[in-house]
Amino acid sequence: MQKTILITGGAGFIGSHLVKYMVDKYPDYDIHVIDNLTYATNKKNLDDYIEKIHFHEIDISDKRFVDTFFELNNFDGVINCAAETHVDNSIDSPEIFFSTNVMGTLNLVEASLKHSCRFLQVSTDEVYGSLEFNDGRTFYEFTPFAPRSPYASSKAAADLMIISFFNTYDLNAVITHGTNTFGPHQYYEKLIPKTISCLKNNEQIPLYGNGDNIRSWVHVDDHITALDKVFHSGKKGERYNIGSSNELTNLELVKKICNVYDSLKGNKAGASHRLITFVEDRLGHDLRYSINYDKISTKLRWKPEINFILALNETIKSYL
Repeated sequence: MQKTILITGGAGFIGSHLVKYMVDKYPDYDIHVIDNLTYATNKKNLDDYIEKIHFHEIDISDKRFVDTFFELNNFDGVINCAAETHVDNSIDSPEIFFSTNVMGTLNLVEASLKHSCRFLQVSTDEVYGSLEFNDGRTFYEFTPFAPRSPYASSKAAADLMIISFFNTYDLNAVITHGTNTFGPHQYYEKLIPKTISCLKNNEQIPLYGNGDNIRSWVHVDDHITALDKVFHSGKKGERYNIGSSNELTNLELVKKICNVYDSLKGNKAGASHRLITFVEDRLGHDLRYSINYDKISTKLRWKPEINFILALNETIKSYL
């Protein structure tokens, strides 16, 4: 069926992968992409697809531009991947995070409500806060929000605002809470590409605290198939966790990356471990994330398919 779809943040990491996936899977869709091309995005991510989409350089926090843009286009659906995402930056400069992640999302939501668009909010598991190392708990969709950084609180605020618009105005919206995502073309400030960059340049690899903080990881290709499922089949007003069973401490992950790098470069096994350096811990650093994705698995028949170790190896090769 012919549909006109808007993907925001489409030149970013998850957004660009989603754009290419949607173009390939739904050739009848008329896909518009907006991005304000900040430091962490790259229009070159879309080079092979730029003739197949409509690209617009627009900042979602500019309400006048957003309203005009929706008036000019008859969108059937909106997938909001636009966000400021780096926790460290949110600690140093929280204002831009609330401008983009809250007010920018509000602009999109109000326009979507006015024009009767389906709306998918791509959010994060960080809205749930932090778990203890060995308490056996995990994040469910009914877990109360307890954000611990300006980034997480900006995403939680946007999510709660969307829920309120569903309850008040019957906004046709769904929300996803994705776990840590990795793959090609991710900006170097994130842990995996930053580690690879340090290895390439023979620089110290900084790890906060003692590296014991635990994260779960899902490959970007699995993440975007989940977004596809939720956008097309998710129940209006519902939230869905996107996760995996790949829980590692940051130190374990960095050591795995070092081992793969040493193998690819013909170095002695473990030689790059010497570059690992522990630095002062980040303010409000969450101890552990663990996300339960039973709901999306049972309701929408999605589960992660990509082998973590193989995907990590291919990701490292892509950066080299």
